Amino acid sequence: MFADVLLALPLGTLLAFTIGPVFFVLLETAITKGFRAAVAFDAGVLLADATFILIVYFTTSSLLREIKDDPKLFFVGGLIMMAYGIISFIKLKKDFKKTIDNKENAHLVVPEKVNYIALFIKGFLLNFINIGVLGFWLGIIIVFGPKLDMNANRILIFFTSIILVYFAIDVIKILIAKKLKNRLTAFHIYKIKRSISIILLVFGVFLILQAFFPNMLKSIS
Repeated sequence: MFADVLLALPLGTLLAFTIGPVFFVLLETAITKGFRAAVAFDAGVLLADATFILIVYFTTSSLLREIKDDPKLFFVGGLIMMAYGIISFIKLKKDFKKTIDNKENAHLVVPEKVNYIALFIKGFLLNFINIGVLGFWLGIIIVFGPKLDMNANRILIFFTSIILVYFAIDVIKILIAKKLKNRLTAFHIYKIKRSISIILLVFGVFLILQAFFPNMLKSIS
């Protein structure tokens, strides 16, 4: 059991520092909305990961290999992510103009009402539409499943340990990012949110490219 936990530690750490849309949105949520909001978002992300793990465990690996490389899934996921980035970018500009009446109060940060359920759903969907996450968990079960003798209890401990390490490191990231909140002006927060919208747009384009040019992107990586 202890050996299975140790085996999971580096994977949980790797997952926590994987650079992707979730990584950036988590930090942005911590900076702009606070600790509890970021934890709610992260809980949604973890639920999506747990869902993928269950899918991987209870589905045949041959079928999953076909699904994870299906261009249509990359295209749909990329399109959703692109649309979210574009809509967020446009909405942010409108909201910022409403928030800032003139240059004199541009330094003020207007408190936002936080919808924790919406953030939870946002975290789940943002992680779930990224088909690459399914590929990651499929690779983990293929590589480490035999090492765990495909024993249900050992696999449960292994994956639970990965998720807990991932969450613990995310909490540390959230606490560090949260410290910046009181030092930011409304304009700074607007810039951060706008940057995240652009990042989501870029990741959406990348997923769509992966749908049309999978071999090209594999050769680049």
